[in-house]
Formats: sequence, structure tokens, C-alpha cells
Amino acid sequence: MTEMMKRSHALRDDTTTHYNCAQAVFIPFAEKKGISAAQATAITANFGNGMRAGLTCGAITGGLMALGLYDAGDAEASAEFMRRMKDLHGGLSDCRDLLREEVHSPAEKKPHCDGMVYEAVEIVEEMLMARGLL
Repeated sequence: MTEMMKRSHALRDDTTTHYNCAQAVFIPFAEKKGISAAQATAITANFGNGMRAGLTCGAITGGLMALGLYDAGDAEASAEFMRRMKDLHGGLSDCRDLLREEVHSPAEKKPHCDGMVYEAVEIVEEMLMARGLL
């Protein structure tokens, strides 16, 4: 398991603090760039739960922010990231749609969201490594 993935797992497993999906994706990449976890948490606070409105999944917005932080946020890279995430989920990217289609009980929400976070971290890592940025 990579350093970024380990950190993401630690954030999602922390029972003392709730890190939303955007935070759990963005914080590991931000820390590697010298941004504190507190600053990264504040930056991404309003992006969990689909920007607090069921819109674009927080794992996706966190991934897009991480790409931008590493100077890989151009239109081509963003489109690739979005395509790869959507391909894993039947073309869906909105939190409310993903939850409606993929979660059938309250007990399934955390594992689903954790999975979205880990997929986003993995894709961002792959993209950054392919570009020599990580």
C-alpha cells in the first residue's frame, strides 16, 4: 500500500474526527506538498457530501483538487480523471446518484464512500506518477 493510500485509510478510519471524502483524498497529497492537515481540512470542508448538496462526489472533487495542486489540473487531465472515476460507477459522478444506485442500506454508506476515496487516491497517484509529478 502506498504512502498516500495508507494516509487516506488512516483518515477514513479515524473515529475521533470525521474526514469527509474530499478531505480523505486531498489531505495526503496536500501534506506531501507541505500544506498542513488542518489547512487541507479547511480547504475541503465544503466539498464532502457532494458539496453539501448531493452534487459531485467529494472523492472526485478532492481528486481534482489534488491534481491541480500538483500542476496537473489541465482540462485533459481533469477529463481523464473524471472519465476513469465515472467508468467505475456506470457514468455517475454525483453523490446522491452514486448513493441511490450503489447503497441499499445505511450500513453500506461508509464502505461505499471509503471505496470512492480509495479509487480516487489510486487514480490520482497513477496520473501523477505517469507525469513524473509524484
